[in-house]
Amino acid sequence: MFWQMVKGALIRQRKRFFLIALTVALGVSLAAAMLNVMFDIGAKVNQELKAYGANITVTPRTASVLQDVYGVESGHKEYLQEKDISKIKTIFWTNNIVAFAPDLAGTLTLTDGKEVPLHGTWFEHVVTLPTDESITTGAQEIKSWWTVAGAWPREGAGEALVGEKLAADLGVSAGDTLHYRGRDGEEGTLKVSGIVTGGGAEDESITTDLGFVQGIVGAEGKVDKVEVSAITTPENDLARKAAANPERLSQKEREIWYCTAYVSSIAFQIEEAIPGSAAQPVRQIAESEGKILEKTEMLMMLITGLSLISAALGVSNLVSANIMERSREFGLMKALGATNLSVSLMVLAEIFIAGIGGGIVGYFGGLLLAQAIGQTVFGSAIAINLFVAPIVAALMALMLLVGSLPAIRMLLSLQPASVLHGR
Repeated sequence: MFWQMVKGALIRQRKRFFLIALTVALGVSLAAAMLNVMFDIGAKVNQELKAYGANITVTPRTASVLQDVYGVESGHKEYLQEKDISKIKTIFWTNNIVAFAPDLAGTLTLTDGKEVPLHGTWFEHVVTLPTDESITTGAQEIKSWWTVAGAWPREGAGEALVGEKLAADLGVSAGDTLHYRGRDGEEGTLKVSGIVTGGGAEDESITTDLGFVQGIVGAEGKVDKVEVSAITTPENDLARKAAANPERLSQKEREIWYCTAYVSSIAFQIEEAIPGSAAQPVRQIAESEGKILEKTEMLMMLITGLSLISAALGVSNLVSANIMERSREFGLMKALGATNLSVSLMVLAEIFIAGIGGGIVGYFGGLLLAQAIGQTVFGSAIAINLFVAPIVAALMALMLLVGSLPAIRMLLSLQPASVLHGR
């Protein structure tokens, strides 16, 4: 009998319950979209910030200590070993390492006697890992904001990029040839494959293959530093405490920190992997990432909350109007012996059936909306998080209960004698 009455009410009041379902669907779709975007936005922000360069710099430990503690440079040049660079991909967070590229600085003497800054790096270098896997990495991934008029140099082809400002001083352009003198006075040539504009030191220097620069400066198999681009988790109080001094962490804190992709924990593990190295996070990028992510997540939560509150208000108005229209029906039920509990449960059953129908439609609509946001804002799909479904279901149930409260109060105060006599 109970369910027959519920079914009859849903059929008779189908337009009203359709509006309730539609209101719930709109609220749930926005909540599902925002939550899915929020759970995936960390990776998206990381990827966006990778366009601004590496977030970890690896240098020789001795040089780093002297510079950080005493503000002076070592009397003799310190290097890292090129053969150790691939060990970066052996750390616990190997899958978070997006790209890395070494750098070796020097000077190149042109045949006219002019000395120009010189940098050697990998452009598109195939690295064989200790696991016998091969990956391709280099400056083309790390320096994605560089604008190259021409082509990137090919490895081992005697080609180079010339900075925009230096090219103007030398009067060269892509396709020209530079003549230089080597360490022993022998002359050689470099083909200008492109003119690079990056807004940094590269605009006033020549950037070429690492092996070439190692031969020029007499540092075969060595590099000055390695720039690493890694996907990281925004830092919190634990990460900042560890960055100050990992030894101050308790055993439990250290385990949590070490097994979380904080920029400081990844840098620490790189130091463990590369002998004699000091890995320093680029704080501007790491801190910007955390601030951007926190504010974006707060915005997503605010939009979710406001959408659910709006939906609850809409449900409340629709249910209250439904109760007023059916006041004689409920008065008759009470006069015939129905309790307040049974009448309230019947109304709630009607509301939840309509709400669940609208919630299912709204959830899948929210998934489509999340993909639309991902493609429009980030240019990639948003990962569907399975945890969002139960969260949305719980929020929908809370929204329906809150929206039903005013109507239930009205129903409980309804007196059979008054409504049946038209008062």
